[in-house]
Amino acid sequence: MEKQIEIIKENIELVLNKLCIDFNEVQFVEKSDFKEGFKFIIKTNDSGILIGNEGVNIYAFNHIVKRLIWKKTADFEEKINFYIDVNDYQSNHINKIKKEALNIAKKTDLFKRDIEMPATNSYERMIIHATLAENDKVYTESVGEGEFRRVVVRPK
Repeated sequence: MEKQIEIIKENIELVLNKLCIDFNEVQFVEKSDFKEGFKFIIKTNDSGILIGNEGVNIYAFNHIVKRLIWKKTADFEEKINFYIDVNDYQSNHINKIKKEALNIAKKTDLFKRDIEMPATNSYERMIIHATLAENDKVYTESVGEGEFRRVVVRPK
């Protein structure tokens, strides 16, 4: 596994250099808020270009690097699940989504009515569903199509 971690780190640095992104370091974090996976944090002053509007660029960066890594580590028996964060942007964003979901759950329970959350991407919906999965007062459901798909929090 240490070999894979080193390969991932080297390839993140390689892609950053190819994109001419100035960065200070790429840190490996073994314990993260990402279930059953690892996190790599890019420390940089060029975070705006890497993160993009509402995190679009960092999601794309993650996708590209993962495809590159999975191709290079195809011979390994076990694939490492990981994600890349920039200056803790995604960790803060995940915490914000969780906090908002818990707040909506309290309101749903208090008013005893369904509350629709704004449209989100599939990753953010998964965070909301996972956050409220063990709540015994509400349940969640995704409704809508495509980019208009959103989570509805309903009282039990």
